[in-house]
Amino acid sequence: MLQNKICGQVGWLLLALATLGLAPCLARGQETVPKVDIFAGYSWLNPGGTVATTPLPTPATAPTTKLNSITEGWGAAAAFNFKKWVGVEADFGGHYSDPANITTVTFGPRFSFRSGIFSPFVEGLAGISRLSAANLSSHTAFAGGGGGGIDLWFTRRFAVRLIQADYLYQDQSASAVGGKGRFNSTRLQGGLVLGLGSLTPPATPSASCSVQPTSLLAGEPVTATVATQNFNPKHTINYDWKTTGGKLTPSNQTATLETTGLSPGSYTVNVTATDPKGPKDYRQAACNASFTVNEPPKHPPTISCSANPTTVRVGETATVTCSGHSPDNRSLNYSWRSTGGHIAGAGATGILDTKGAAPGPITVTGTVTDDRGLAASATVTVNVQPLPPPPPQSSKLAEISFPNKKQAARVDNTAKAILDDAALRLQRDAGSKGIVVGYFDPAEKDGSSLAQQRAVNAKAYLTKEKAIDPGRLEVRTGTAGGARAEIYLVPPGASSELAGTQAFDESAVQPVKKAPARHHRHPAAKQ
Repeated sequence: MLQNKICGQVGWLLLALATLGLAPCLARGQETVPKVDIFAGYSWLNPGGTVATTPLPTPATAPTTKLNSITEGWGAAAAFNFKKWVGVEADFGGHYSDPANITTVTFGPRFSFRSGIFSPFVEGLAGISRLSAANLSSHTAFAGGGGGGIDLWFTRRFAVRLIQADYLYQDQSASAVGGKGRFNSTRLQGGLVLGLGSLTPPATPSASCSVQPTSLLAGEPVTATVATQNFNPKHTINYDWKTTGGKLTPSNQTATLETTGLSPGSYTVNVTATDPKGPKDYRQAACNASFTVNEPPKHPPTISCSANPTTVRVGETATVTCSGHSPDNRSLNYSWRSTGGHIAGAGATGILDTKGAAPGPITVTGTVTDDRGLAASATVTVNVQPLPPPPPQSSKLAEISFPNKKQAARVDNTAKAILDDAALRLQRDAGSKGIVVGYFDPAEKDGSSLAQQRAVNAKAYLTKEKAIDPGRLEVRTGTAGGARAEIYLVPPGASSELAGTQAFDESAVQPVKKAPARHHRHPAAKQ
């Protein structure tokens, strides 16, 4: 008996030492509920009844012996959990002593309160109990009861049952003598618990993707990154990268994407993470992220124009030069228009022709257009001035002839009448000058002298008889034939050049001293 007590105490001591030794290894609470947990360990039983001390059959008054606590025993149980809190349990126990051995097989519900690393539970049991005692044949009877305990979980698979205490009722009346044969037993147990399976499935693995930047221009690089959740950190994860555009260079959880040549639009990067050693149906997770390739910036061109010269007269031309620039380095075309005249351009230079244009400002517009249709315009003004009035021209006032061959240089009355009219014009146009040109006939002897005399005599009449300032009159000779003289009016500003004439020194020519008196007759009358 003492030996049995010592063995029981040693068992409890070993269980306590095991618990204390493993305590530093405790993991965080048992968050995964096993489908099945199996218990095996030490069991102590107080039978709570008596047995006869004489062989059967014996009278009811036969002496009996009260059974002492049984310290040599084992316990085992297997529980199947329907939910986190509810399960059904099969409980087995064997207790051995002198004078009786008791074995129990019971079943019943179990209710667990799982929180953190501790898992208290209560249970109800019903089944059979088998009693084998000295002087008695083995007997199987009903057994039932209930109790509870507490498990300490170290990992999701392993726990220590710190204690389990149960009350068991055993109806052994058919085998008992001298007593009622109904046992009110107390049982204490402790040992190890093994969890199998999982009531809750593993967390579904997932993956999340991101790209940087999410908006860019073609040619800029993109970096894609994947982050995974709920994979076993001890396993190597494989990553399969794909993209709808660009060239990928993967490196485990990151990938670099080259976007050179991509058209504007939206593109997607996809990645599948695979754990080859993971549970079936929980090995893969996929994700994707999108980025956008934007249209290149469309900056319109710029243009500036200048004209040279900026002021012209009607009929003249001006050169218009424009300078265009594309911020996006696009090719440029030039076009021209004007509000007057005619503009013709070749590249960045245009020529404005003002022929037929009305005097006033003409606006020239130069337009530059790139190969995308973006355009810019600039204007420049060319002032068109009217043509200056034509310079005054010398005009022929009169012509006199010298028909008298004997007095071939004398101014007769007919000539005087003509010169009178010329004098009136010279008097009226006080700012003008006169030119008297003498001519000779090639048949005349010493014709050159005659021509000079004819010019000098005509001037003399105008100055002396008509009071014309001699400084206003110039004498010349001409090469055209004929015994005659011509008088020309030269307005201010007009050229005094007369083709075919030449000036001479009139001081060397003696005019007639006195012209014959003029008879007041019609200028057309003959002398």
